Amino acid sequence: MSSVTSSTVTSAATLSQASDSRNNNARWIGRIVIYGLLVIFAVLYLMPLFVMLTTSFKTMDEIQNGNMLALPQSPTFDPWVKAWGEACVGLTCAGIKGYFWNSIKMVVPAVAISTIMGALNGYILTKWRFPGHTLVFGLMLFACFIPFQSVLLPMATILGSLGRFGVTLQNATGLSFGFGNSTVNLVFVHVVYGLGFTTLFFR
Repeated sequence: MSSVTSSTVTSAATLSQASDSRNNNARWIGRIVIYGLLVIFAVLYLMPLFVMLTTSFKTMDEIQNGNMLALPQSPTFDPWVKAWGEACVGLTCAGIKGYFWNSIKMVVPAVAISTIMGALNGYILTKWRFPGHTLVFGLMLFACFIPFQSVLLPMATILGSLGRFGVTLQNATGLSFGFGNSTVNLVFVHVVYGLGFTTLFFR
């Protein structure tokens, strides 16, 4: 009787080990497939960036006659120098440096102000459960789902109105408080548009 019981226990242990081994193998295969797919999609996603960077270091002859995915044979920084200070943008040929610094002057304050205000909104909506707090959060969250293309015309109208308001204020008081400055107006518009996103992040 004891030998039968021992044999049964041994068989059960063997089956359990075999089952665990199959589960481990299946788990490893699943991980390999998942990470393999992630690597493939990451490569496909980053391929345009790779092509853009490698092409920017090639000469024009190499771009026209070479392989798009090939590494530059004679790397050069001339395209970067020309784009920065000599490229023709619009009606001027002064490069992109002016536009780059304008972008910095707009983006840094807009992101900083929007982040700070979003952090305050998120903290308040998390800690202060006032009546209707979910409705307020939902209305702010609604801004995240508005396509940016649909706000371009209203944004242009608001920017024009802010500019005219700044001119009127300047003529009346001698001070425009920044509303006559297009960069300040752009910062204001982007802060308002980004509040929904930053509130969601900090909520």
